[in-house]
Amino acid sequence: MSTNVLTAVAWPYANGPRHIGHVSGFGVPSDVFSRYQRMAGNRVLMVSGTDEHGTPITVQADKEGLTPQQTADKYTRQISSDLQGLGLSYDLFTRTTTGNHAEVTQQIFTALHRNGYVVPKTTTGAISPSTGRTLPDRYIEGTCPICGYDGARGDQCDNCGNQLDPADLINPRSRINGETPKFVETEHLFLDLPAFTESLGKWLSTRTDWRPNVLKFTRNLVDDMRPRPITRDLDWGVKVPLDGWRDQPLKRFYVWFDAVIGYFSASVEWARRIGKPDAWQEWWNNADARTYYFMGKDNITFHAQIWPALLLGHNGAGDHGGEIGPYGTLNLPDEIVSSEFLTMSGSKFSTSRGTVIYVHDFLREFGPDTLRYFISVAGPETQDTDFTWDEFVRRTNFELANEWGNLVNRSISMAHKNNGAIPAPAKPAPADEKLKALSRGAFDTAGAHLRRSRFKLAASEAMRVVTAANRYLSDQEPWKLKDDPDRRDAVLHTALQVVSDANALLTPFLPHSAQKVHEALGGTGVWAAQPELQEVEDLDIAGRTNPILTGDYAAEQARWESTPIEVGRPLAKPTPLFAKLDPKLGETGPEWAPIEQ
Repeated sequence: MSTNVLTAVAWPYANGPRHIGHVSGFGVPSDVFSRYQRMAGNRVLMVSGTDEHGTPITVQADKEGLTPQQTADKYTRQISSDLQGLGLSYDLFTRTTTGNHAEVTQQIFTALHRNGYVVPKTTTGAISPSTGRTLPDRYIEGTCPICGYDGARGDQCDNCGNQLDPADLINPRSRINGETPKFVETEHLFLDLPAFTESLGKWLSTRTDWRPNVLKFTRNLVDDMRPRPITRDLDWGVKVPLDGWRDQPLKRFYVWFDAVIGYFSASVEWARRIGKPDAWQEWWNNADARTYYFMGKDNITFHAQIWPALLLGHNGAGDHGGEIGPYGTLNLPDEIVSSEFLTMSGSKFSTSRGTVIYVHDFLREFGPDTLRYFISVAGPETQDTDFTWDEFVRRTNFELANEWGNLVNRSISMAHKNNGAIPAPAKPAPADEKLKALSRGAFDTAGAHLRRSRFKLAASEAMRVVTAANRYLSDQEPWKLKDDPDRRDAVLHTALQVVSDANALLTPFLPHSAQKVHEALGGTGVWAAQPELQEVEDLDIAGRTNPILTGDYAAEQARWESTPIEVGRPLAKPTPLFAKLDPKLGETGPEWAPIEQ
C-alpha cells in the first residue's frame, strides 16, 4: 500500500554559494531517501527553498552594493542551479520571499497569537555600534557561560546544546566585524516555549528510534524551555500582522521563525502550482502520512523543539489548549534526520576561514554522482567526517570505476561482442541462481536501511552485490567458453541480470549514471528523473518571477525490485561509466581547492 511521505529539507541561506559541507547535511541524504521512497511505490513530496530574510542577507547586500532583494535573487538562482546539477529531486524548491510564504507565515502566527502562545516582552537587544543595526543572536559569538566553550553563539551552544541569550555570553563579539555589541532595551514578541513543556516533552518522549546523535541532543531540550523571540528590529523580512506592529518600519519576524514555517508554505505553494490547492492536506493533515526532516546537526533545536512547538500551538495542542488553526491539525515530524559536519582537515567547512569547496566547482570538474557517492558512503551520517582528496580519489577509482564501472562495461561488452543482444540463459548452473538470489535479497536488506536513513549500510549492500558479480565473472570465465556457447550465454545473462539489479540498488545514490546503465542495457525512456529549473510568476506578487526546482518523477521507470531483463534486447558497445582520476589529485587537490603543503 502506498504511503504519503513528506521529505522536508533544510533551507540553504541565500547569502552566498553553497559548499559540499552544506549538501552533505541537507541535500544528498534527503534525495537518496526520496528517490528510494518513490522507487518503493510511495507518494513523495520533497520541498524546500532558499532562506532569504534576516540580517545575513543585509550584511551580504552591503558588501556587494546591492539591495537585499537583489542579493537574494542572485544567490537563490545560483543555489537552485547547483542543486539541479546535483540531481536533487525536489517537487518544489522555492524561496521565502514569495507572497505565498508571507501569507502562510502570518496565518500561522495569528493562530499562535490567538491561542495565547505569543507574548510581548521588553528585552535587551544587541546593536552594532558602527551601523546601528540589530545583530541577530547567531551573529554574536562568545564563551558559553554554562560549559565554557569559546565558540558559542548567541542563541545556543553547539557544544552543550543549551539555549542562550546573547547578553549571557562571556566576552561577546560580532561575527561580522569582531566589535563588541551594544545592548539596548527593545520590545519584541516571544514564543512562549514554557507553555509547551508538558506537550512537547510528552511528544519527544515517544521519539525513541531517531538517530543516536539526535536523541542525545534532544534529551535535555525540555529542561531549558525559555521564551524565544520571534521578531527583530529589521526592515527586511515578513511583516507582523498585529495592531501596533504591522506599521512599524523596523519590526519583522525573526528569520528562524518564518524559515521553519517554509516547509509548510512550500507544500501549500506546490499544491497551488499543480492546480490542486488542497493537495498539501494529504501530507500534512493525514495521520497516516510520514514526515522526515533532513538537516545538519546545528539545526536540531529548531526542528525538534521550535517547529514542533509552533505546530502544537497552531493545532491548539499546547499545554493550555486552544483552537485548531486555519490549516487544520498539522502533522508533527516523524523523524529528524540530522547529519554531523563534513570537515576538511579537521575544520568545519567555512567560507570565512577559507576551508571551502563550492558545489558548482565540484560539479564542473567531477560531475554529480561521484560527490553523491562519497557523501553517501563516507559522509558525516552519524559523526563528523573529514573530507580528503585522497579518500575521494580512492573511492572514485576503486569503487566506482574499478568495481561498478568495470562490471557494467565488461558484462555488456562481452554480450555485445558475442551476441549483439541480451542472450538467453540456455544452460543455467547453481552458481547463476546463487548470485541472482543474492542480488534479489539485497533489495530487502538495502531497503530496510534506506527506510531508516542508514545510507552507508544501504550503499555497502549494493556494492556487496557488485563485488559478488565481479567475482562470479572471474570464476566462470565466459571468455573461455567459446566451445560452449550455451553456458557462456547463461553466464552473460546472469551477469547482465545482476547489473540491472545493482543499477536499481544504486539508483538513489547514482541517478545520473543509473540512467546511462539503463540505456546501455538497451532501455529507453527515463529511468531516473531529474529536476527541472524553471522561472515562474509569483503567485501573489504581480511582476515578480522566481526560479523553482520541480520535476515529473511519477513517469520514471526506476523501481525498487529485481526486474527480469528482456532476452533479445539489442546491446551497443558501452562507454566507460566513470573516468579514473589521477592519483596525484589526492596529494595536491585541484587548482581551485589545493591542499596546503
